[in-house]
Amino acid sequence: MSPAPIPPDRRLYVNRTINLRSIKAIGYDMDYTLVHYFVGEWESRAFAHAKERLLDLGYPVEDVQFDPAKVIRGLAIDLDEGNLVKATRFGYVIRAAHGTSFLSYEDVRTTYAGTFVDLAEDRFEFMNTLFSLSEASLFAQLVDLMDAGRIERGEGYRGLYQSVVNSLDGAHRDGSLKRDILDAPDRFIDPDPESVLALVDQFHAGKRLMLITNSEWEYTKRIMAYAFDPHLPDGMGWRDLFEAVIVSADKPLFFTSSKNLYKVVDEDAALLRPHIGEIEPGSVFFGGCARQVEDFLGLSGDEILYVGDHLFGDVHFSKALLRWRTALILRELESEVQSLVAFQPNEAKLEELMAQKTAVEAKMSAIRLALQRDRLGYAAPPPGVEPDKDRLDELRRMLVDLDARITPLAVESGRLRNEAWGPLMRSGIDKSLFARQVEKYADCYTSRVANFGRVSPFALLRAAKVDLPHDTQIGDPGSASI
Repeated sequence: MSPAPIPPDRRLYVNRTINLRSIKAIGYDMDYTLVHYFVGEWESRAFAHAKERLLDLGYPVEDVQFDPAKVIRGLAIDLDEGNLVKATRFGYVIRAAHGTSFLSYEDVRTTYAGTFVDLAEDRFEFMNTLFSLSEASLFAQLVDLMDAGRIERGEGYRGLYQSVVNSLDGAHRDGSLKRDILDAPDRFIDPDPESVLALVDQFHAGKRLMLITNSEWEYTKRIMAYAFDPHLPDGMGWRDLFEAVIVSADKPLFFTSSKNLYKVVDEDAALLRPHIGEIEPGSVFFGGCARQVEDFLGLSGDEILYVGDHLFGDVHFSKALLRWRTALILRELESEVQSLVAFQPNEAKLEELMAQKTAVEAKMSAIRLALQRDRLGYAAPPPGVEPDKDRLDELRRMLVDLDARITPLAVESGRLRNEAWGPLMRSGIDKSLFARQVEKYADCYTSRVANFGRVSPFALLRAAKVDLPHDTQIGDPGSASI
């Protein structure tokens, strides 16, 4: 009997083939990876804490409100212009908002003529995690306040951004935000029993599991107990799944530097002791670095899979520096794929109309060339093409009619999943800049850890053939008759 088909929104999407049988160890991030949060609730609370801090600093933010529909992961913040921008994989800006107001097509062209979004430049801050939503929302509204003259312009947009970051970081550092989560976990945490089962499957399949999180121990143990323990087999607790737990890992520095490792010697009081030597199975550690993990496991490179939600903090550095295999968790992928599936009938219509438009444009171009040659007399018309002005006018009318039918479908396609910014992984007809980063650093991506349970720990995750333009256009008549 064949396994039941996996719904598109719950599949693993593979950039580079992974044989899970050859994976000996799997490391997991916690927040937004093993533990899912209700994004609107979490980010609203983070926004509120940052707002309180900004009020204490004298910023006039009494009336600002968090609206998760107005921002998406994958945007870049332009610190020079005070804009949020969405770019293609090549860095071309196709949509931009100054503060909370979207720029017109012409304004986008004027502002970003000759400018490419290069994430290596300090001009741009990339929104690569769901934690960025409250940050971008608050920044955009502060830009509006500065432009309205309610904030002194001396600090500039960069200063505004730094104030937002400092306020959000402060709420994380002093524990006030996480105390809210712990006081009402049912309000913020979205338990996923299937994710728990996926890890149990991996555990019994002999995978060596590790939890590596930036969260501190007190928060980690309570959140994992809430999210995991009710869904584990009798007699098993979440600690039993992991050979070692590393908290306050300080990623991405965990992957890029050699830091001191401390053992949590009193787990109730979170007391630490400097640790020399190997990581001890079943223990909880603070800090450290990835090389110590490799030494403890006796493994390296493509024997280890790391799973996280942060494009740079989790998958970029573990892939680029250590050559670990990587999986990126994108919670938005479920709604994005669902919207794509629902749009499929209209997508088929759009593709058909675009094919017709391409053929009309090709025919028009050929007739214009034939008319030019005929007028100047330097060559015969292209084979099979007559220099017919009436036919050219007829084709122009057909093109106007096609554009009228294409435009509403193209607009709808550009607004899938998010009315303001459109799909996470697309910028117009191209891949988004975010999608390009996913493609480069994540060996696979999926909407939740639970989806690993739908393919089993013994699966071969095979990458699909990647089509190039000449692959898809061979055999395409291109300028077929209309």
